[in-house]
Amino acid sequence: MKKYFIIFFILFFILLINMYLKEDVNSVDDNKNNSEFRAVFISYIELNKYIKNKDVNTSKENIKLMISNIKSLGFNTVIVQIRSFSDAIYKSNIFPWSSTVSSYEGVDPGYDILDYFINICKLNNISLFGWINPYRVRSTVSSISEKNPAYKYIGTDFLYEGDGIFYNPSKQEVEDLIVEGVLEVVSNYDLDGILFDDYFYPNGDLDYLDYLKYLEVNEHISFEDYHLMIINKMVKRVHDVCFENDVLFGISPDGNIDNNYNKVFADVKNWLSSDLYVDFIMPQVYYGFYNETRAFKNVADEWNNLIKNDSIDLYIALAFYKVGQIDKYAKSGSNEWIDNNNIIMKEIIISRNLKYYDGFSLFRYDYLFDDGFYTSTTLLEIENMKKILF
Repeated sequence: MKKYFIIFFILFFILLINMYLKEDVNSVDDNKNNSEFRAVFISYIELNKYIKNKDVNTSKENIKLMISNIKSLGFNTVIVQIRSFSDAIYKSNIFPWSSTVSSYEGVDPGYDILDYFINICKLNNISLFGWINPYRVRSTVSSISEKNPAYKYIGTDFLYEGDGIFYNPSKQEVEDLIVEGVLEVVSNYDLDGILFDDYFYPNGDLDYLDYLKYLEVNEHISFEDYHLMIINKMVKRVHDVCFENDVLFGISPDGNIDNNYNKVFADVKNWLSSDLYVDFIMPQVYYGFYNETRAFKNVADEWNNLIKNDSIDLYIALAFYKVGQIDKYAKSGSNEWIDNNNIIMKEIIISRNLKYYDGFSLFRYDYLFDDGFYTSTTLLEIENMKKILF
């Protein structure tokens, strides 16, 4: 009898240990899920759709619904485009009210859009990152209002007029404008982060005369290095402003590393080797697994390996907008997003194994929540993604 009692006691003790270990593992998983950065982009296109030309109550209800939808899928962060065209969706003494939320540029929409977003996010325990296009001004010169700081530069080399209107990055006044604009918003609004996207130099020749003036009084550097220096100087100043106001700062560059150097002059290698420029990087790894020229895993690995500073977090931006669509630049892998319905899920799982990974983001809101954008695989893609988010 004593022998059976001892055996029973041992089995009971093992059961207790297993229960404890299981609870501990679940606790670790829960903590990982709670800490993982999970974001959805809300672009000016959504703002134009859900807020512009709506009465105040309707637009506020639409914001509530957007945040509720994002939370319902297990996300904890929203990235809102607060300045898309040298304008603002908040009360600013520098930039005019954005025409993406109002009838015309400079017209008060009736309430502070950003402030309301922040309040609703706080109620839902959702972080909010302000997304800014630092250099993009407008689509056409005629659409620039007198209230826009770019207005006084029309017809000068402070503005580049090509496929859109952009500020000339090499002008000190432009750099100051960008930095002061960030300082204004992080000082007055309780943001969790600021994100710049991949719009930097719109054209590699627009500042050639400025480059020649630089060489008159400085040591010789190449035209390409001059561009990199100009952008680095601005990025460092913005990071300093954000750091001083306890706000994270990061950039979402082109997933193709070469494009960052050959087209827009974003010095990502330098940024990721230092603590002077960014707190996080959010590369647009908008590729599938069978992309013939840039397969997802290879590109994600490249970005992870670029990080040389352990304090920098890697957030992978994923292309939910490609779900169910032909990926025309993927060559032999062009049908991958049509033939499969679990790509986003697999990309998140693989990204979680990267050393510097701390989360992911999806571009963009409407492709997740507006059935007018749904393809034959959208709902299945969402259901598969939810399996690893809950």
